[in-house]
Amino acid sequence: MNASDVVWAAAEGGVIGDGRTGANLALGVGLFGMAVAWLALARVAGRISTGNARTGAMSAMSAGLAGTVLAVLHLATSSGGPGTGNGLVGAIAAIPLGLTAIVLGRRALTRSRRTVLTG
Repeated sequence: MNASDVVWAAAEGGVIGDGRTGANLALGVGLFGMAVAWLALARVAGRISTGNARTGAMSAMSAGLAGTVLAVLHLATSSGGPGTGNGLVGAIAAIPLGLTAIVLGRRALTRSRRTVLTG
């Protein structure tokens, strides 16, 4: 399998599984991205002393982008409407989570640059 086949399989819910698997994957990746973004913001503010805020911010942005792409692909490939068990509502909920992770990661990255320039 090449990379595009793997992305399509993840968006469709995997090779084996119900229709909600792809939406749950997108939700999980989006939530992971938000958690990493909050940790990166805490690192920049000095509340956490371990780790690198820039690395965390870039990771959060990557995870948020991946979650958003998986959610959009799941929406594009799912059949039926909300309440049919295809994970359509979960994919719709995953899009704002991924976008929030991207925005928070960008905010942490911007703040870490300011800290490096002034410090």
